[in-house]
Amino acid sequence: NGVEAFEKLNQSFFDFIIADWDMQPKTCIELLRKVQASGTLKHLQFIIVTTESKTLNIIAARDTSASNYNVKPFYGDSLKEKLDSMAASAA
Repeated sequence: NGVEAFEKLNQSFFDFIIADWDMQPKTCIELLRKVQASGTLKHLQFIIVTTESKTLNIIAARDTSASNYNVKPFYGDSLKEKLDSMAASAA
């Protein structure tokens, strides 16, 4: 739930966000835009996960500057690679 996620992001400290494309009632892209507009959260890396590899979804993720996009199912190694890559680019 993107609404609850945004509330929790503002109540605690997080290093990054992993959000599912199909969240309701606020979508993942809406959550990402809200995070990017926030002065205190915009620094967070944002990974979108989904069961869909539709080109339009990938373009939407790129156009909103998501840090990464991962199609399910995925395994720990591939997620670790993405997290390591994000950490290296943030350093």
